[in-house]
Amino acid sequence: MLTLTDSDFQSLYTYIKKNYGIDLSKKKQLIVSRLSNTLAAQGFEDFSAYVKDIISGRDPDMVTAMLNKLTTNYTYFLREEAHFKYFQEVVLPDLARKHARDKSLAIWSAGCSSGEEPYTISIYLKEFFGAQASQWDTRVLATDISQKILNSAMAATYNEESIAPLPATWKTKYFVKAGNQQYTVAPILKQNVIFRPFNLMEPIQFKRKFDLIFCRNVMIYFDQDTKDALVRRFYNATVPGGHLFIGHSEGLTKATCPYQYIQPAIYRKTGK
Repeated sequence: MLTLTDSDFQSLYTYIKKNYGIDLSKKKQLIVSRLSNTLAAQGFEDFSAYVKDIISGRDPDMVTAMLNKLTTNYTYFLREEAHFKYFQEVVLPDLARKHARDKSLAIWSAGCSSGEEPYTISIYLKEFFGAQASQWDTRVLATDISQKILNSAMAATYNEESIAPLPATWKTKYFVKAGNQQYTVAPILKQNVIFRPFNLMEPIQFKRKFDLIFCRNVMIYFDQDTKDALVRRFYNATVPGGHLFIGHSEGLTKATCPYQYIQPAIYRKTGK
């Protein structure tokens, strides 16, 4: 295993935190264990040259590959089901009333990883609106920092374990068997998700403010200041009455959180 000096470690985690918000200042051993094989395969003899290449920013694909190795992209359909129950029973009826005229929703899956979350959201949207779904613009914006993971999400092929939590009727309705215990998302769902690369450290300047933002199990990598700043940007990008869903393993600081706490991992922007 290659050696990572304290100096190179500090340079690397400082660069990552400044540019991507991910705090790895206490993860030296994780960095070494997850990147050593990659460095060896790419012909690096030590971390020093690799760190210099990363910090130079000359090769964005190299940076993306590193971030993929250092952050966990484990997810599955219907993850944290309580969110979707609240979405179905509270959020969607409210949005249907608010948007009865324009019939256009604004939902963002921020840090969408390999796509299970925005496709799950889309299933609930299709199920809720039923025969009226074609009259509504329910497209979900799904973003991630990694183009590689977005390519996987757009390919939309998943194994049996990933879709196991879904009801059997949904598997039949929204997936096409692709052999070898693989399933592809049906076109009706693929067409409902817009995938875009986006770094959550950047200003949020989309055309519309959002009715609902999902940002789950992303902020676990951020320190408190970075998390607080991101939540403020989310708040400014949320319509009054809109919601923010975070992961159940995450928590927002009550004293600084601009959203109203609703229930574990669910927050709302007050106002009309």
